[in-house]
Amino acid sequence: MNVPLYAGLALAAVWVWHAVAGAAGMRTVPDIAKPEFIPAEDFSGPRVSIIVPAKDEAASIEQAARSLLAIEYPNLEVIALDDRSTDSTGAILDRVAGESAGRMRARHIASLPAGWLGKTHAMHLGASEAEGEWLLFTDADVVHRRDALRRAVAYAERERADHLVLLPTVIMETPGERLLVSFFQSLFIFAHRPWKVADPKAKDSIGVGAFNLVRRTAYEVMGGYERLRLAIVDDMRLGEEIKRHGFAQRAVFGHDLIRVRWAEGANGVVNNLTKNVFAEMKYNTAYALFVTAALAAMQLGPWAGTLASSGWSRVPYAVALGSLLWSYAQSARRSRVSMAYAALHPLAAVVLTYTFLRSIAVTLWQGGVVWRGTKYSLEEVRRFSN
Repeated sequence: MNVPLYAGLALAAVWVWHAVAGAAGMRTVPDIAKPEFIPAEDFSGPRVSIIVPAKDEAASIEQAARSLLAIEYPNLEVIALDDRSTDSTGAILDRVAGESAGRMRARHIASLPAGWLGKTHAMHLGASEAEGEWLLFTDADVVHRRDALRRAVAYAERERADHLVLLPTVIMETPGERLLVSFFQSLFIFAHRPWKVADPKAKDSIGVGAFNLVRRTAYEVMGGYERLRLAIVDDMRLGEEIKRHGFAQRAVFGHDLIRVRWAEGANGVVNNLTKNVFAEMKYNTAYALFVTAALAAMQLGPWAGTLASSGWSRVPYAVALGSLLWSYAQSARRSRVSMAYAALHPLAAVVLTYTFLRSIAVTLWQGGVVWRGTKYSLEEVRRFSN
């Protein structure tokens, strides 16, 4: 039995399917930054409450908050929540709110109740005092273009959606960021298939902390952030719950409508994913190890097989590698990362495999998650992951 040949055929089948399905599917995800998505001049839109939690975000919060106040949307309120910051975040929010002519309110949280993450608690408090028909949950380091919200609400209303995710433009300033973030984005698309979230029969769902726009009725029916009190990847869990409760979900691109630097350098990417990866796999150790092994085989197999095999056994590996590079090229066009980084794809795969294993090992070693100076036991966070 020619094991290398059959393994290559399996890899080729998976990669060809992924490349073809991804190419076809991603073309159906609209980019609402395009001219055809400019709302009609008479579109005023329902009231929107923007909820932005911040903890020790003095370096980014002023730019983010001022971008929210510059949004061209008349029926709007901004609720900024300073979650026990030890830097000047609270003072900055007070100053910006004071200059906002009533469009922004700054709230200060002095203590964290037991059984809550700081971020989910802040968003819960913000939503509880919000007046809007729509709630926009966004992060404290996201910069919004003036027309982003207007375009998003108009699209959501037209589609009769209950939850709209606007995928951000990620700022990548170092080679390590470009290498790892672009690789991780391709994995994210592979796992969550943004083109399928609109299908009520598909299990695919999505959520992004940079821009989760939720109809208030859907938020209340799914239980709000009280349902997600200890959800580490709260943005994705919010999307799961909304989809699970039968509400309509949409994902859209918006080139430069919202911008965020997700991590600083390669170490920043590794540290962010160390907290999130095991949580995304719901702290199931066996499943997480299987996924990590599959990641390594899927990403490194086409390269290794093409180089090490001979004769006809090399052909399916070469097909898999060609499909991998095609998928990479599609992702590179959207992220504006040079195709030259494709040559470093095996390095990115090794680093991400290590990061997956690190996420599992660190969480198990600590007996839970340490986030923003507070430890949450594994038993607690597992309970809110299912």
